[in-house]
Amino acid sequence: MKVKLYLIGKTDKSEIQSLIELFSKRIERYIRFETLIIPDIKNTASLSESQQKTKEGQALLAKIRPNEFLVLLDEKGKTMSSKQFSKFIEKHMVQSTQCLSFIIGGPYGFSKEVYAKASGKMSLSEMTFSHQIIRVIFAEQLYRAFTIIRNEPYHHE
Repeated sequence: MKVKLYLIGKTDKSEIQSLIELFSKRIERYIRFETLIIPDIKNTASLSESQQKTKEGQALLAKIRPNEFLVLLDEKGKTMSSKQFSKFIEKHMVQSTQCLSFIIGGPYGFSKEVYAKASGKMSLSEMTFSHQIIRVIFAEQLYRAFTIIRNEPYHHE
């Protein structure tokens, strides 16, 4: 199985990028992991929220392959504990999911077309985080999930 993380726009803080790289290297010990950046939409000042979501959605959907199981990181998604998330990952490994893909949307969320394509929605917290910070939180939780699956000492109850 391969895990992909789609991101809208580049990370603009080097500290955040360093943490993403740290956890990405750790994740690579367990599974193939790829981060894909969808470039920011240009001239967003002249676009409505709906138009911006549509353009981001089109760019995103153009990159997604048919064999990907898509999970949107969305504030209205299902919340899971770290252990529940590890069981979710493990279930997809056992079911031989070829590619498990997670998507962090832009500042206004996702277009209707992206919601329609997704297989599920997941929330990392009831709190609101910036799209930059959520990248690190997700990468850390994915790493944590693999340490739980392998019964390694990183996660403590």
